[in-house]
Amino acid sequence: MKIDDIARVAHEANRAYCVTLGDLSQLPWDGAPDWQRASAIEGVKGVMEYGVDPRRQHNQWLAKKEADGWKYGTVKDAEAKTHPCLVPYDELPYDQQFKDALFGAVVQALLPNLK
Repeated sequence: MKIDDIARVAHEANRAYCVTLGDLSQLPWDGAPDWQRASAIEGVKGVMEYGVDPRRQHNQWLAKKEADGWKYGTVKDAEAKTHPCLVPYDELPYDQQFKDALFGAVVQALLPNLK
């Protein structure tokens, strides 16, 4: 397994979880925009460097999004660069905190297979 493979699995796990919440905004890995795949890959690298810490994962994601010009918005809109999760970790709804934990757990489970 390579980092991209682990990112794909973690992305798909999060996408499946989002579907259970009624959020259909995430496309399958092969159809996901480059920025979204890059974000998942960065998330894998973050878990590799810092371990599973959903708060740290979110803060890294938040900093990257803000550096890329994204702003808080009530609707996730890639064109307008708005996202409802651009808030401090403690202000995220539980289901979004869980999504960060799920991503980290999937990555952690697959890291022993990294080659």
